Amino acid sequence: MAITNEQVAEHAFLRGLYSDGYFPDHVVDKGKAILMRLCERIEAERPTDVASLYALTQAATEEFNLLEAEFEAAGSEIETVAREVIAEDFWFVASAYGFQDADVETLIATRDW
Repeated sequence: MAITNEQVAEHAFLRGLYSDGYFPDHVVDKGKAILMRLCERIEAERPTDVASLYALTQAATEEFNLLEAEFEAAGSEIETVAREVIAEDFWFVASAYGFQDADVETLIATRDW
């Protein structure tokens, strides 16, 4: 499914991770794919309230939880810098779809990184 939200389609997800050699691009690519799938789900399911959005973002956060093992296998980890970059992109997604009042910590409440 192609992303129809122009702001999202033009956004460079996880830019801060791509620009840092500590984070392997092939694993960061998987994180970007998680965020793109989240956007596709938002566009397909069209959540009408922030609680519905949280259900979608927290499911995507659980995918990032699984990705932690791949970062570690590649000699990296989801540490402070990565946590901030990922959280910022979750908030960007919420904001781009009209949920500017979403709480970033609740968006990623299911994280274990």
